[in-house]
Amino acid sequence: MSFESRHRPDGDDTHEDHREANDHGFDLDARLASREARGLRRDLAPVDEVGPRARTAPDPKDEPAAWTEDRLVLASNDYLGLAGDPRLAEAAAETAHEVGAGAGASRLVVGDTPAHRALERDLAATKRTERALVFASGYAANVGTITALDPDAVFSDELNHASIIDGCRLSGADAEIYDHCSPAALRAAMRERARDVDATDESWLVVTDSVFSMDGDVAPLADLCDAAESFGAWVMVDEAHATGLYADGGGIVQREGLSDRVDVQLGTLSKALGTQGGYVAGDETLVEHLLNTARAFVFSTGLAPPAAGAARESLRIAREGDRPERLWNVVGRTRAGLEAMGYQVLGETQILPVLVGDRADAVALADRLHEAGIVAPAIRPPTVPEGTSRIRLAPTAAHTADDVDRCLAAFEAAGSEVGLL
Repeated sequence: MSFESRHRPDGDDTHEDHREANDHGFDLDARLASREARGLRRDLAPVDEVGPRARTAPDPKDEPAAWTEDRLVLASNDYLGLAGDPRLAEAAAETAHEVGAGAGASRLVVGDTPAHRALERDLAATKRTERALVFASGYAANVGTITALDPDAVFSDELNHASIIDGCRLSGADAEIYDHCSPAALRAAMRERARDVDATDESWLVVTDSVFSMDGDVAPLADLCDAAESFGAWVMVDEAHATGLYADGGGIVQREGLSDRVDVQLGTLSKALGTQGGYVAGDETLVEHLLNTARAFVFSTGLAPPAAGAARESLRIAREGDRPERLWNVVGRTRAGLEAMGYQVLGETQILPVLVGDRADAVALADRLHEAGIVAPAIRPPTVPEGTSRIRLAPTAAHTADDVDRCLAAFEAAGSEVGLL
């Protein structure tokens, strides 16, 4: 049967076919009710502007938003506070006027512009690689890269981001999950596969986040590289939560001096750089392979040129300005204040997971903080393991000393009300 006859029925039986198809529909009301019962249903909650403070509103559906008073936003990944910076808006507007508001096509057709090439040159210089390639999102970069590499086996940290997990699934590779941030567990998994499988001609890929978004900890990249190299495997590192925060705009790979040992560096432009898109950085051959075979790149319209122009300006600010230093000062004051109250704060980065433990207590704490004008969500199972519910704080370089004091005062009052302090 042809494609047309299967998808374009005609004749007297059309309505009959349609009626039968309805018997095989989807009970989405039941699915939503199930999520509601498990406390997992979420709603869109608009903000009136992107920045350290904003007015919020309950999901208005199709109605005008009913804005609250200004709230202190501590739930953003805009770590350098650049998303609302007028310099990025000016760069985006200038690029839109010079190049266009959209790429207009896949970059392999006519969507490849000077804005994309300039950004990729700057990213390659920052990541200390031969080339870089920009994708429409970090998610697309992960899925596109892993599937295009088409490994026989992927060795993945158990807490890797969902986009890495989906890339592994779509690649069809055997997924070997190793214990979080454990080079010993990685070695054991590789040793076991080498023993149990005829792996002579296999391609192996070790994939890890550098900074983990829910725990705020850092992968031991040098030790992971040692393990991978001993088995001839490639290493891919997702720097989504690290790009732009370290010397010269780099990430953990640059901080640790590992640019020449990590085969695939990946990240986003939408977190510390405050814009939109994702990127992959590596050698010339890697980039040429990806732009030819990564379906998320080949079959997507190119990143909007204004986003590329804004990202380039943001990267310049991260490399040349004092935003990272300002961020670490805010983070240090916030962490010290919370720990002085008796809270346990996980990690070692700009992400501050305030461990609560019990799901109900975490939700109650988040509710009290919300009443105090603080936007800081409760993270609970299944996103994190049972018994480790938490409030995930993400201070930014745009927060002031007064903002930190307001945050700490709210945590002290809310913690006392909930019985955590």
